[in-house]
Amino acid sequence: MDLNDVHALLHPAPLALETGFERLPSGVLHVACRTDLPNCTGEMFEWWFRSRPDTERYLMWHPVDHLASGWAEGSAETHIGSIHLAEEFFSGMPAEQLAIQFRDPREFFEGRQYEAARAEGRISAAVCARVGMSYAPPRTADGAVIGGRLLHMGRDTAWGMTLRSHFYMGQDLPDAGHSPQEIAALFPDAFARALLMHCYNEFTFLAQFLRSHYQAKHRDSVPVTLPW
Repeated sequence: MDLNDVHALLHPAPLALETGFERLPSGVLHVACRTDLPNCTGEMFEWWFRSRPDTERYLMWHPVDHLASGWAEGSAETHIGSIHLAEEFFSGMPAEQLAIQFRDPREFFEGRQYEAARAEGRISAAVCARVGMSYAPPRTADGAVIGGRLLHMGRDTAWGMTLRSHFYMGQDLPDAGHSPQEIAALFPDAFARALLMHCYNEFTFLAQFLRSHYQAKHRDSVPVTLPW
């Protein structure tokens, strides 16, 4: 699925690639990961990114792969516009420093279609970003990070939230003159497997504590049902 076709993520119908990876003709690496987050909601998921996890909470998110977390730009009111400066391993590969610049979902989806999907409950969370492979990646004249893309699209269910995560690594490289072979050398299949495992693991870890963490932060406004 090319980045131009991601409107399919606004619908719950199964995709040809829900979990796995593929090499696009341009050389761009597309990685897809579907994860279940029991007892979580899209509101909780988006709040996690708005809350700007520090290094301590970042390590809770993935106790093995995550190393350090900082934040730049944006505001605490929304994750959109913020840059997450993250250092992490990808399932045993060397550590990477990333600049993850969260963007308005309308950069990726037509506005009316996106709003309709939210209003109809086809999606309940959308965390979309540009990904730079360093703390100081190249940027466009208007400040957009140049590199890859990520889309985390959630849908609430009776039991929790189902999450579709899609990554497009090297998305901007074809326009910069890089050949498919050069892009494949920068983001080989081994990286795809490592990223897929990393994504599945980190959101499985997150599901283990997100609900209680969210409730603790909102206990004056969100009812809490006691286990006993």
